[in-house]
Amino acid sequence: MSDDIGRDVLVIGGGPTGLALAVALRQYGLDVAVVDRKPSTQREVRASVIWQRALEILRDFGCGERFVEHGLPLRGAEMYVRGRRIGGHDNTMPHTPFPRPLGIEQIAMESLLAERLGELGTDVTWETEAVAVRPGSGGAEVDVRGPDGRLRTIACRWVVGCEGAHSLVRKTLDIAFEGERRADLQALQINALPEWKYPVTPDVTYFFLERRVCLIASPRPGGGYRFFSFCQDPDPARVEPPSAEEMRELVARAAHDADTRLTPTEPQWLNRARFHDRVAASLREGPVMLAGDSAHMWAPVGGRGLNTGFRGAHNLAWKLASVHHGWAVDALLDTYSTEQRRTAHEIMRQMRRNLLELPPAPLTLTAMRLVGPVLLGSERFNRRGRALLSELLRHHRASELSTDRAGRGPLRAGDRLPDLPVTDCGGRRRGLHGLLSYDRWTLLVVPGRAAGNDREVGRLSRLVGRYSFPAEVSVLRAGQREGRSLPGGVMVLVRPDGHIGLRARVTDHRALEEYLGKWFVPKA
Repeated sequence: MSDDIGRDVLVIGGGPTGLALAVALRQYGLDVAVVDRKPSTQREVRASVIWQRALEILRDFGCGERFVEHGLPLRGAEMYVRGRRIGGHDNTMPHTPFPRPLGIEQIAMESLLAERLGELGTDVTWETEAVAVRPGSGGAEVDVRGPDGRLRTIACRWVVGCEGAHSLVRKTLDIAFEGERRADLQALQINALPEWKYPVTPDVTYFFLERRVCLIASPRPGGGYRFFSFCQDPDPARVEPPSAEEMRELVARAAHDADTRLTPTEPQWLNRARFHDRVAASLREGPVMLAGDSAHMWAPVGGRGLNTGFRGAHNLAWKLASVHHGWAVDALLDTYSTEQRRTAHEIMRQMRRNLLELPPAPLTLTAMRLVGPVLLGSERFNRRGRALLSELLRHHRASELSTDRAGRGPLRAGDRLPDLPVTDCGGRRRGLHGLLSYDRWTLLVVPGRAAGNDREVGRLSRLVGRYSFPAEVSVLRAGQREGRSLPGGVMVLVRPDGHIGLRARVTDHRALEEYLGKWFVPKA
């Protein structure tokens, strides 16, 4: 039986990435259907940390503040090696509306995203499994099986597979899932209220490094901690979750507190996980795309998989909508695949070098006890660590969509535009992000001191107005901006996702004209 209503987009998978993507596409006015074989949103707690960049993304999806209301801001961390404290660090980052990461579990995330999607007029069709995908030149057909066991066909212009590591969409397209299984590494987890010798501080994460064990204790919004331990894997055939007593013994050993007691929280979460490091060879084939764990996966240190999934949804939605609405050329959508794959490979490399992921050997522990206090006492080291964790500095400089014609500077094409302080015409200080919007491009013009600035701004505005894509021109006059990140005489064309597409001199009209002509469709 065929569905008699064609859809603009069918999202297969109602996890965090699929829900976030559907929200973003609905905000662009696309008709979206979401199917998932599960009976409802996630009933397990799973991922537990959202970093600052992902919170900015959720803000663009219209639900950042409600996440903050349901989560727990994480102020910092304390580090211990073989029972001895070697230092700590602060998570707070400047130039963002969300200075700290958020502790919040997946059961809450999915509920909040489904709520936001419902506000936009779309509900997930649960207990409905995609069983076949047939892409064509002008769209695709997807066979789905509902709870009654009957098959029906959904016709759609675009399909996005967000259904996880065993993606039907990826397998149908015969896209290689490049990478390998992580050998001799497992993660054991429990959510519990501890009785131990350490202060129960609701916004501080503990890291304990012991021989062949890395234990992370991250605060939970409902109280207690997520205890997450990376350790060696002597018996890969063992698949059952660890017992509460097994976890208590592991925590007691890593934390050097033999009297540790753990009381599991509700709903109970005991888990044993093993990992693959994999990235799909392509994230787009014609009208079909991959996102989330269907596109990439690795060991879940600090929720990087979830956060990267949100980042992918943020990247993909505006590009897909731009091509669908006829604002942009088809090649714009190809940049989703190249940018997201590059980001995934970069994160994977960083995670493989992360000492907090690899169970430390004795020599590593000795080195960390000696060098750790020096490093954690260095503001420069901590500043770099905060920036890496927050993902605020992750960029697309190598993307074909990034063009830089303004010479050297602290910001370059491809960078995320920081939320720098500016002063509006009424004398009020605000963040630069207040001038941006996820539903359009923004041309920020910072005139120099030369005469004729108004004439230059007028010419730039007319150039932008020749094209059918949604855009707004904003001018930052002298005295409105602080610092040197946006020097006078420069314009930056900011993408809907907050990254700089073009950086050029205000007088370089050709740079703007060439950029717009390459990516966008002129008005009729």
